Amino acid sequence: MAKASLRDIRKRIASVRSTQQITKAMKMVASAKLRRAQENILAARPYATKMFDVLSSLAARTSPDVHPLLSRREPKRVEVVVFTSDRGLCGAFNMNLIQRAEKFKEEGTSGAEVITFSFIGRKGRDYFRKRKATIRREYVNLFGKVDYPLASRIGQDLVEAYAEEQVDAIYLLYSEFRSAMQQRILLEKILPVTPKIPGEEAIKRPAAVEYIYEPSEGEILDKLLPMYVEVQVYRALLESVASEFGARMTAMENATNNASEMIDKLTLVYNKARHAAITKELIEIVSGAEALK
Repeated sequence: MAKASLRDIRKRIASVRSTQQITKAMKMVASAKLRRAQENILAARPYATKMFDVLSSLAARTSPDVHPLLSRREPKRVEVVVFTSDRGLCGAFNMNLIQRAEKFKEEGTSGAEVITFSFIGRKGRDYFRKRKATIRREYVNLFGKVDYPLASRIGQDLVEAYAEEQVDAIYLLYSEFRSAMQQRILLEKILPVTPKIPGEEAIKRPAAVEYIYEPSEGEILDKLLPMYVEVQVYRALLESVASEFGARMTAMENATNNASEMIDKLTLVYNKARHAAITKELIEIVSGAEALK
C-alpha cells in the first residue's frame, strides 16, 4: 500500500513539474511578445491621442449637418465593439471585458432600445453567442495578425454602418495597457465624433477660432473622419494585444509559482510517506528478529 502511495505521489510531482515547465515557457513567450506589443502601442498612442484632440476640436467648430459622421441622432440602436482574445490562459483579461459588456447591456444607461455587438476575438464572441446576443460582425483567429489594414477594414465597416444609419452610436470596449500587472477597461464612444467640450461652450471660449479649409470643408472631413475611426480602432487593437500579453505573462508567472509551491508540498508529503514506510519495515524486521529468539 505504501509503495503504491509513493508511486502515485511521484507521478503527481512529475505531472506538476511538467506543467510548470509549460507555464514557464509560456511566460517567456508572452514576455517577449509583450515587449514588442508595448513598443508598438507606445509609438501609436501619441498619434491617436493627438488625432482625437484635433477631431474633437474640429467637431466643436463644425455643424453636425456637414458630415454624416458628425450628425448626432437619438441613440435607439447602439453597437458595442468588444475587443477580447482568441486564446485563454490570460487570467481575468477576457472575463473583465465580458462583464463590462454585460453591465452596459443590462443597465441600459445609453437609453438604447437595441444593443448589438461586434467582436474582435473568439472568447467574447463565443460567450455572447451562447447567450443569444445580437452580433453584427465578428473578427476571430487574429492572433499575431494585428496590423493597420485590419484596423482599416474594421473602421470602414463601422463608418459604413453609421453613415447608413444602421446604428445611432458606436462604442469601443477594450483594455488599456498600463503595465504587465495592470490594465484598465475603457468604454469609449467613437461615433458620432463629438467634441470634448460641448459645442456651445467651445464656441464661447476665446481660444476657439474658425478653421480655413482647403480645398473644401466636405472633402477634408471625408478624408479625416474615416481615418480618425481607423486610427482609434488600430489603437484599441494594439492596447488590447499588449494587455493580453501582459495578463498572460502575469497569469503564467503565478501559475509557475503555484506549481513550485505544490511541488514543495508534494515532496514533503512524499518524504514523510517514505520515512513512514521505512520505519514500518524496520519495525517489522526487528519484531521478526525478536520473535525468532
